[in-house]
Amino acid sequence: MHNYESKNRIAVALGDFDGMHRAHKTVVTGGENAIIYCVNNRFSLLQKSIFERRYPNAVFADFNELKNMSPTEFIDKILIGRFNAGMILCGFNFRFGKNAMWSAFDLRNHLEDKGIWVRILEHLDHDGEPISSTRIRKCVADGDIKKANEMLGYNFTFEGVVENGDKRGRTIGFPTVNQHLPQGLIVPKYGVYESRAFVGDVEYKAFTNIGIRPTWQTDCPMAETHIFDFDGDLYDKVVRIELIRYLREEKIFSSIDELKEQLTNDKSSIL
Repeated sequence: MHNYESKNRIAVALGDFDGMHRAHKTVVTGGENAIIYCVNNRFSLLQKSIFERRYPNAVFADFNELKNMSPTEFIDKILIGRFNAGMILCGFNFRFGKNAMWSAFDLRNHLEDKGIWVRILEHLDHDGEPISSTRIRKCVADGDIKKANEMLGYNFTFEGVVENGDKRGRTIGFPTVNQHLPQGLIVPKYGVYESRAFVGDVEYKAFTNIGIRPTWQTDCPMAETHIFDFDGDLYDKVVRIELIRYLREEKIFSSIDELKEQLTNDKSSIL
């Protein structure tokens, strides 16, 4: 057995961690103050700015650095050389090295004689099937935000700077904050959602329209959120939005009165 210096050896959690869903969270538990080494950096389920705040111990890999590394180079240069790992945490389906040559079990076998423990987590099920980022992305795209949230372990969340809109909403008593969806984030099914808006540390009930707003079309998908019981100027401020449940599809309204009646019904269904 190699007897290299054990002082200050730390735990390193390995994975893509797209969204840090419930199954990902089982990987990072058990290693106190573990470094979360994100090897993919896709961020299709949780934008990077929120991820960084929630997980300040995360380190984001440079894929160009890793893509041609052999498995042993990755272990020697990254896990041992850079992080001085004493424990590795990963999921059963983790693969690494050029062309994903090695599995989590290859990693364990290789590190047994180095005194480094590799803890491999089995899958976590929801409704009889394993939780995965792919499965959650499909739920978000299909509008099944409730199931997506159950697998994420938190509400599907995004944040962005509030932009100037055409201000039509305020003329009918439903002013909205308008935001572009973060680049790379999976776009939820177009429609209206019950939501929560966070202005600073204050949480408000709200509803959010995701889409192109067919009555007054936009060129690209937007998030337009009506915040209940809020009166203030939010232009150029960052507001966080959480989607709770899907209410209805977007539709074209024949009149302003018809639109106002629908928005009133949307609000009543949330209060």
